[in-house]
Amino acid sequence: MKSNDEIEPCLTAVMPVYNEAATVVEVIQSVLAQRPVQQLVVVDDCSQDGTWERLQPLAQIEPRIKLIRHETNRGKGASLRTGIAHATSAIVVIQDADLEYNPAEYCRLIVPILSGHADVVYGSRFRGGSAASRVLYYWHSVGNNFLTTCSNIATDLNLTDMETCYKTFRRELIQRIRIEEDRFGFEPEVTAKVAKAKVRIYEVGISYSGRTYAEGKKIGWRDGFHALWCIWKYNFWRSR
Repeated sequence: MKSNDEIEPCLTAVMPVYNEAATVVEVIQSVLAQRPVQQLVVVDDCSQDGTWERLQPLAQIEPRIKLIRHETNRGKGASLRTGIAHATSAIVVIQDADLEYNPAEYCRLIVPILSGHADVVYGSRFRGGSAASRVLYYWHSVGNNFLTTCSNIATDLNLTDMETCYKTFRRELIQRIRIEEDRFGFEPEVTAKVAKAKVRIYEVGISYSGRTYAEGKKIGWRDGFHALWCIWKYNFWRSR
C-alpha cells in the first residue's frame, strides 16, 4: 500500500465544527499535515465557545482552508451539506473536529478509490487487524452494532460500521446525492442512498480514540432512535 507521502494531493476533508475550541486547532494541523489533502472545508455551526475565533487566524494563513460559518446552529448533517457543496478535489472525506479519528489514516481510506476499485470507502472501527481502539462504553457499541445491522438488512450491504465518521467518496458521487438530514441522521441517510446508487463500496479498518461524554461527546440515545427512523425512511419510504 502507498504511504501518504507517495500520494499526490487529491483530497478534500470536510469538517463540521460545533463547540470544539479545545481540539479543533490540533485536528486541523493534523489534517493539513497529510500530503493527500488539497483542501479543507471547515463549517462552523454557530459555535459559542471561542471555536470561531480560533478558526479565523488559521484560515488567513493557510490557503487550503475554506472557512464557512452558519449564523444559527443547524446540526452536523446541515454542516456537511454546506461543506460538501464547496469541495473541489477528486475525493471527499468526512472529518470530525475532535481527536477520535486519526487523519494519518487517510491513505488507507483513499487507496481503494485511487486504484479504481471503489467509489465509496467506509473506515470501520470494528474490523480489527492492527487498528487500535480506546475501550469505552459497552452499550454504545451495542447500539452501533444494532444500527449497523438494521441498516444492512435494509440495504443488503455487509458493513461493520455504518455510523463511522470516516466516509470517503468520489466527489462527483457525493455532490450528486441530496442530503436532507440536518443532524446525525446523515449516516444512515447517506448509506441508504449510496446503496441505492449501486456503486462500489469498500470498508477498511481504522483506529479509534473515542471520547467520553465528559470529554465532549455529543451523540446520544435520541439520535439512535432517529437513526432507526432514517433507516426506514430512506430505504423503504423514499424511492430516491
